[in-house]
Amino acid sequence: MSEKTPLTSEATPLRHVAFIMDGNGRWAKKRGMPREYGHTFGVKAFRAIVEHCGKLGLEAATFYAFSTENWKRPPREVNAIMKLMDTYLAECEKKLDQYAFRLVFLGDKSVFDEKRRAKMERLEELTKDRSRILNIALNYGGRSEIVTACNRLLAKGKESVTEADFNAALYTAESPEPDLIIRTGGDLRISNFLLWQAAYAELYFTDTLWPDFGPADLDIAIDEFNKRKRRFGGV
Repeated sequence: MSEKTPLTSEATPLRHVAFIMDGNGRWAKKRGMPREYGHTFGVKAFRAIVEHCGKLGLEAATFYAFSTENWKRPPREVNAIMKLMDTYLAECEKKLDQYAFRLVFLGDKSVFDEKRRAKMERLEELTKDRSRILNIALNYGGRSEIVTACNRLLAKGKESVTEADFNAALYTAESPEPDLIIRTGGDLRISNFLLWQAAYAELYFTDTLWPDFGPADLDIAIDEFNKRKRRFGGV
């Protein structure tokens, strides 16, 4: 981040950036390779951006890694993504002291096998005392999260709820709401991502495919964010 591009300003404080990592398959197709090839390079981009988020001092960063709808993709691609996830989980545990963030896995973990689920829960436990949060959304959908939150509140016997109650029942309960949501790959939608939390987030879209998105691209997005005036319904 250059001195000309501060992370935050009085008008636009930046605590939490979320990423819709889109374009891995198209990146691979442009190179005449299978879609899973793009996910391998997408993981490299993910690592670089996580490291940069740590250097920037963000309180939270969230990455949309695998949605509830992504199970519809070809089995070969899904299996490749799961193998990459296993590799990343093993890497996190091996290099835990090198990570600045607390790890939180957003989404319904019940669909994963016991071994994979146990790895995620172990990493959450080992990093639970860290103040800054890295959310990785796996088997995640915004609508599903809202339904899950409703059911959690009903199970507690709630007959009426406040926004604070609802926020506390979400997967992201311990993260600030996202200030900036970045989507790569050129599509202009948020695809069932952080639907409740994104109410006043600034949206930034880029044609850059995720494997090509690097720290300099994040700096550009933050520079754009700092130029905006957030009114939160005011004037």
